[in-house]
Amino acid sequence: MTATDDEIRTLLDVDTIAVIGCSATPGKAAHDVPAYLQEQGYDVIPVNPNRDVVLGRTAVDSLEDIGDDVDLIHVFRPSEEVSSIVDTAVKRRQRRDDVEGIWLQKGIRDDAAADRARDAGLLVVQDRCLMVTHREFQS
Repeated sequence: MTATDDEIRTLLDVDTIAVIGCSATPGKAAHDVPAYLQEQGYDVIPVNPNRDVVLGRTAVDSLEDIGDDVDLIHVFRPSEEVSSIVDTAVKRRQRRDDVEGIWLQKGIRDDAAADRARDAGLLVVQDRCLMVTHREFQS
């Protein structure tokens, strides 16, 4: 199931984005896309257990370590890891009622996990670049 334009607009209208797999290396999509989002005014929370600071912010080790509310979970991890990320996101939504959606970056897809997320009330976008989509919807 592909996300509708209205669902995408809803996800683009969030404040806080947790970026799982956020990179500290300029030139990598996992760095440049979150940096772009930060420049656009989003509150980007880097999730990277191998770095202390990414994009000028303290990085957290996992989604479970984020104390603040999270509106959108943006994933830069292999498709094989999506299932456990979705499970964590669904538990977080049930516990905190803060996650609105999950965005799987271009090249990342897990249809079964996406279905579970949708069943839990989350909006899901798969295999699509958030930066490119943001630019498309701004024009």
